[in-house]
Formats: sequence, C-alpha cells, structure tokens
Amino acid sequence: MGKAKKNSLPGRVQELWRTNPLFSTGMALVVMIIVQTMALSMNTSFGSFGEWFQNWLQNWISLLRGNAGIGIIALGMTFVIISGGIDLSVGSVYVTVGAFIMVLLNTGAGGWLQSIGLGGIPAIIIALLGAMLLGSLLGEGNGLLISYGRMPPFIATLGSMQILRSVTQYFMKTQKTELPDAYKAIARLDIGGQQLMPILYWAILAAAMYIISYKTTFGRYVFAIGSNEWTTRLSGVNVRQVKRRVYALTGFLVAVAAIIQTSRIGSMDYASAGSGFEMDAIASVIVGGTSMSGGRGSIVGTVFGTLIVAVMNNLLNLIGVDPYLSAAFKGAIIIGAVLLQRKDKN
Repeated sequence: MGKAKKNSLPGRVQELWRTNPLFSTGMALVVMIIVQTMALSMNTSFGSFGEWFQNWLQNWISLLRGNAGIGIIALGMTFVIISGGIDLSVGSVYVTVGAFIMVLLNTGAGGWLQSIGLGGIPAIIIALLGAMLLGSLLGEGNGLLISYGRMPPFIATLGSMQILRSVTQYFMKTQKTELPDAYKAIARLDIGGQQLMPILYWAILAAAMYIISYKTTFGRYVFAIGSNEWTTRLSGVNVRQVKRRVYALTGFLVAVAAIIQTSRIGSMDYASAGSGFEMDAIASVIVGGTSMSGGRGSIVGTVFGTLIVAVMNNLLNLIGVDPYLSAAFKGAIIIGAVLLQRKDKN
C-alpha cells in the first residue's frame, strides 16, 4: 500500500519536493509568478488582452533588468558557498570597482585616462579590462587571507567589506564624475525597443558558470572541497589554490556586475551603492537550494532563487506594502522558503 502511494503522481511529486532542491525551488518560483501575475492583473485595469500582456511583459523585462546585477553576483556566491565559504565583501568590491571605472572614464576634470590623452573606445576597453582585473585581485586577496592566512571566510570578508567601502568613500567624497555616452551603451543598447543587454549578460554568464561547475575539473573540486575538505586534500587536490580561484572568480563577476550597473545607471552613489548586495546574493543562493554547509548546490537553482527574491520584492510593491515593512516580509519569506526546502538526509 505504501509503495503504491509512493508510485502515485502525488507521491512522486512529494518525493521530488523532499529530495530534489531544484524541483522544489522551481515549484516555488512558479507559485510566485502566478501570484505576481494575479496581483498585476488586480492592480490595474486593462482594455484588452494585448494591453495586459504588454504590461505584463514590460513588468518582467524591468524586473529582470533591475536584478541582473544581483543575479551575476549570486553566480559567484554560489561557488563560494558550495566550497563551504561565505563572502560578505561583494557589495564593497562592487562600489570600489564602480568608483575605479568612474574615475578612469570621467569626462570632466580629474578623469585619469582623459588626463593622459586617452578617450573613446580605447579608453573604454582599458577601463573594462582594468575593472575586471581589479575585481579579480580583490577577490584573490580574500582567497589569500582564507587559504594562506587561515582566516575564517566570515572574518576575512567582513574585514574586506569594511576596509574597501570606507577607503572608497574617503577618496570619492569630493569627486564629481560623468561617464561617456559610448560606455553607457554597454547596457543601454536597444534591442527591439527594449534595453535587454543586462539580461543577456546575466544569461550568458549563467550558462558559462553552469558549464564551469559541472563540466570542468575546477567545478568538481569546488563541490569536493565543500563536501569534505580534508578528504579532498588527502586525494592530492591543491585546496588552497582552488579556494583562491573561487574568490577571484567571485570578484571578477562582481566587477562585471559593476560595469553593467554603472553603464545602465550612468552614475554611482558611493555612500549606498552595493549596500546589502551580499545579503541579497546569499539569499538568492540559499533560496535556490544551495546548502550553507557546502558541497551541494547549482547555478540553475541560484538563477531560480534570484528570480524568487526579485518577484517577491516586486509583489510587495504591487500590493502596496509599506517600504518600512518590506524588509520584514522579505526576511520572513526567505526563512519560509528555506524551511520548506529542508530535505530528509536519511
């Protein structure tokens, strides 16, 4: 009788929910999308289905575009958490790289590249390469503290978070910067009348990170370290080097997010830019089914988790939740999602 129940459709769905994090995350996302669609329909009256669909599509494009930066950062955080670590510095790395870009490309007084006679596309290429290198080096610094300094990831990245944001704010407090239009086109290029480039960058990077996580030796080592670091070390894997590369990869992805966001917005608020990004990225990864203890997770799950958090924020706005309470709702839903995803390990 029990076996027949298990083989029934409800039984199979229940088993998948209990044992497959990707399935449960996907189902949660479907529910969130349905609720958001209902809220959108009830919030505004439409004259026709075409008008409703256009509004629904525009809402989704805005949602995806606005969360592409967090989505890209969460891809790197996935590798960090799977390896058994944590990175609290991503928001500060973001603002540091953003400030570096702004100073390099500033078209007003004080622009570094302009002061040496470099402008146009060559200056933009140098700024892009410099930003990605800086992000990777800052991530590498975290990796060195953790791997060779033997510091707990929480402490190492917490220290980096405070240092980077403080130093950036100090040097940028009197800076007034303006980015060239050619740089802004990186994220603002129109496709069919829509600014879809941030979404395409996110999709491309997600596909690349998926391949790295499952199709490369590096990806397999990351999972192995998160599952059992001591056994992985005994098997001959250079654990320190893999950890360094994990944090360097995360820094690189944060730099890409900074490039996209500064290009899209055209400016940066050094006092608040990137603030809370670490929590949003961690939430996206955990809601996506990645285990905080390491060794288990997926890029696809993180993309789903990012969308769940994004839809949740959009839904709170649609139903008119007071902004002062939105963080409380967000925290409650994240905790609820994680509790629902608890899996029986026996």
